[in-house]
Amino acid sequence: MDPVIIVGAGPVGLTLALSLARQEVPSVVLDEGPGKDEPRPARTVVLREDTADLMARLTGLDMEQAGTRWAGWRSLRRKQVMREVDFADATDPAPLHIAQHVLTGALREALAGERLAKVVVDSRLDTIEQEPSGVTAHTRGPKGTWWRGSYLAGCDGPRSTVRKLQDIRFPGRTAVERHAVAALRAELPWDGQALLHRMPPWRTSGPSAGEVTGRPLPDGVWRLDWLLPPGKDLVTPELLLARIRETLSGWTGGSTPSYELLDTGVHTVHHRLARRWRSGRVFLAGDAAHLLGALGTQGLDEGLRDADNLAWKLALAWHHGPHEALLDSYQAERRGAVSARLRAADQVLPLLRGGGGLRAYVPGASRGHDALLTDGHLGRGALGAPAAYAASPLAPRHLEGEVPVDTAPGAPIADVRVTAEDGSFVRLRDRLGRGALLVVLVAPGTGVWDRKHWVTAGVMPRLAAAVAALPHPAELLVAESYPGAAAHTVLLARPDGHLVAALGGVRPADLYSAAEAALGGAARAESGAGAR
Repeated sequence: MDPVIIVGAGPVGLTLALSLARQEVPSVVLDEGPGKDEPRPARTVVLREDTADLMARLTGLDMEQAGTRWAGWRSLRRKQVMREVDFADATDPAPLHIAQHVLTGALREALAGERLAKVVVDSRLDTIEQEPSGVTAHTRGPKGTWWRGSYLAGCDGPRSTVRKLQDIRFPGRTAVERHAVAALRAELPWDGQALLHRMPPWRTSGPSAGEVTGRPLPDGVWRLDWLLPPGKDLVTPELLLARIRETLSGWTGGSTPSYELLDTGVHTVHHRLARRWRSGRVFLAGDAAHLLGALGTQGLDEGLRDADNLAWKLALAWHHGPHEALLDSYQAERRGAVSARLRAADQVLPLLRGGGGLRAYVPGASRGHDALLTDGHLGRGALGAPAAYAASPLAPRHLEGEVPVDTAPGAPIADVRVTAEDGSFVRLRDRLGRGALLVVLVAPGTGVWDRKHWVTAGVMPRLAAAVAALPHPAELLVAESYPGAAAHTVLLARPDGHLVAALGGVRPADLYSAAEAALGGAARAESGAGAR
């Protein structure tokens, strides 16, 4: 089989290449640039817990050292504190804030050691040709040539050449929001907390009253974002410096404290969604497929989820031949998830940015607005929570033994401690991304006994036999407990960590049906001609 061609060497393309390599699928990454990323401290990303774990698994990077976990979240309106979250006490984990060039550099370094992945720099795509058995791409530049692949993934950003060559429309809205951005080193009174300050008292009138967001980075660095009024007014250095001085002096309650300005920029948010994310053997991911980011939502976090979702499906098709229903599910799941996020943001934007009017005087309106913004920034609710693929075409139907747990079907699994087949204790998310299904037995008490005492006792032999009979390789794990699960509950999770089903006890027929559905159901019969 030919390698997968990945167009674009940003975080999404590099993540896809690494994820495929970990599942023994070769890839060629076509990078139109020189293969290096300029440090830009003002260009940062916020990752939810599971995407931060994905990056740690792929790169080996200590995410706690490379980025900053927020100690808390604080939102203010004028001089009033509207909401505070202390992540030491909160049930939700703290988001991780990291400079994008640090993340990309770690991905590049990890990819350099992968025998199955090759990055080709100074290679700009100009042609794609598809056939029933594969895809051919041509690049121009110093190393211009033809490339033959099994599939092609367009991870080449908002101006995607792949999307244009496939004649895929990219409708949406331009300049939904604009923010002036600065990265600076300073001592602020928030002690590692991220904050959102709406209508700060030093800017009391007009559309420029707006809001400012502060998010900490390592080494005393902060990223500050000021919401700009609608329009295309030029953000001059003098305007940005004035914003910095008034914000720092306003927060510290005196004269402007000393600071070191590291980087500046203007961040323009667009909301767009590609009509199709699959065209035969060609797929879109990341900014090539969607643009979002208003109200605190993070576009790159969604792009990394695209790569994670697509990787195991491409790997299964690459190893075992065409699985059309499985490959189609990538668009159904990921486009559906991003569409819901965009729809939620577009519905809320007029309420939050509409200029007040009578709604500003409705009791509780300010707190309600603040709750919506907090959801977007902290990864909660419709604006920010990770997608649950409840309506996925891969969801099993009519399982007699299905039982409820705290994780909804289709949602990301909880990261509990499990015992692996070799007897070692690991985190459940550490077993993701290897191409295998995960079967987890909830068995209280197993953590205090040597594995040899219980692996052949109770329900284990019957469950092990059921797992061995599944239509795809699966790893059997044992957990002392799982949120909301009774003893002897059996969980089935996909290779990307989304729950397929929870069963009350060992039910081989239900387990097989759930696994078959997760692989695309009847599409499995299509394997053959393309198999390796």
